[in-house]
Amino acid sequence: MLNIISVFIGGGLGAVLRYLSSVAAIKYIHLNFPIATLFVNILGGFIIGFLYVYFIDKPQINQNLKLALTVGFCGGLTTFSTFSLEIFKMISEHQFMQASFYTVVSVILCLAAVTFGIYTAKCL
Repeated sequence: MLNIISVFIGGGLGAVLRYLSSVAAIKYIHLNFPIATLFVNILGGFIIGFLYVYFIDKPQINQNLKLALTVGFCGGLTTFSTFSLEIFKMISEHQFMQASFYTVVSVILCLAAVTFGIYTAKCL
């Protein structure tokens, strides 16, 4: 039961940060591009890559904390469903180049962020 509560709390915090990122992007960054989703997905990729390596040799770290940060926080922060909806909308509006660019850039940058997170954790 504590595992579920840990994921719930971490997920809530991640989702709130994702929401605030969207609000800030709308207010301060005036692009016709889903920059907030791209940003949180890259950030979440870095964090989960970092934590993956960081937690490997640390059995003393509480399992509930690990779940709260990875499954909960990173899961709540990042969003494949929003990413997919944004691409669907671009395609529906015949913005094929923008949809293609967003898809490729998201996958490449998120994978790079995970790799950078893993590399960073290994260097500590």
